[in-house]
Order: sequence, then structure tokens, then C-alpha cells
Amino acid sequence: MNKFKKFILTATLSLSILAMPTAGEAASYTVKQGDTFWSIAQQYGTTIANLQIANKRSGSYLVTGESIKVPDYVSKADKELMAKLVHAEAKGEPYAGKVAVATVILNRVDHKEFPNAIKEVIYERSPGGYYAFTPVQNGQINGGYTAEDMKAVNEAIAFRGQGSGSIYFYNPKTADSDWITTREVTVTIGNHRFAK
Repeated sequence: MNKFKKFILTATLSLSILAMPTAGEAASYTVKQGDTFWSIAQQYGTTIANLQIANKRSGSYLVTGESIKVPDYVSKADKELMAKLVHAEAKGEPYAGKVAVATVILNRVDHKEFPNAIKEVIYERSPGGYYAFTPVQNGQINGGYTAEDMKAVNEAIAFRGQGSGSIYFYNPKTADSDWITTREVTVTIGNHRFAK
């Protein structure tokens, strides 16, 4: 490949990466003639389902000139990592609990006291060297995930920034930290209490 083609390819890739919203950025998009949920999802690196959830739609009808919400961009690798954690943490819990676990991860990314990237939040260690999430500590995060786990992740992403601001969750029957019980409980779903 000659130098000019390499330059054009590099410049094009750089511009596409810069144009893509990063985690934490919400976007609004004005529908143009010929747009579809599919074409908008492709442009913003999200899914049709996320666009429909964020805009409370079930069909594919769009009106030229209308403004729609585009949920935050999250890479496929980060979504899969989140789904694995959701599966390990909320196996056997109600669907709403799975969404809430995924929401905690995103809330931490957006919170000033936690790392600002999904992978770093999931693999964060305490000063004592323990991982923040038990499935990371015991290796259960390395298992798989179900379609329902991924659906919960997509729903959490689509509704990012909404909800009660939970940044912690725990099972009161198995929690071995008294500190966690001092946090303000926002909601209880299944066996988990969510707190901030």
C-alpha cells in the first residue's frame, strides 16, 4: 500500500473514532430522510434495541426531523464483560435485578469516586488488594452469559443516567462488611439491596 493510501486510511479511521460518542456522553440525533433505526445504530455503534428502548419505541417508524435519543456508546467487549458480571452476580435473580446490577457498573463509571471505564470499574481493587466484585475475585466472571443477561445490559445502557443512583449492591444474608449496611438503600430487588 502506498504512503498516500495509508495516510487516507489512518485519517479516516481517526476521524471515525473521534466522531463516536464515548461512554458517559448522551447524544441526540435529528432524523434525516432515509434514516432507519438500523442506520442510526450503525452510525453510533449501538443496537437497534438500545435505540428503541431509549426512545420508548417498539416499531421501526421514524419521522424526518424528529429528535431521538442515542444511548451512550459501549463497546461490544465491554457489553460482554458486563453481561458476564451480571450473570455471575445475579444468576437466579429477577430480570429487574440484572438490569440494576448492570446499572451499578454504569453509575460507577459516571461517579467521581470510581474509574471512568467499564473494564476498570469491574476489575477495580481495594487498597487491601480485593476486587470490588466477588465474581472477579473467585473467577466466576470468566464463565458465560445468557441472552437475558445481555438484554439487561442493553436496557441499563439505554436508560443510563436514570434511576436512583445506586453505586453498590449486596446480599444482606451473605455480606460480611458492616460498612456496606451504612449506605443508603435505594431499592431491594430479589436477594440484593442496592445503595448509594
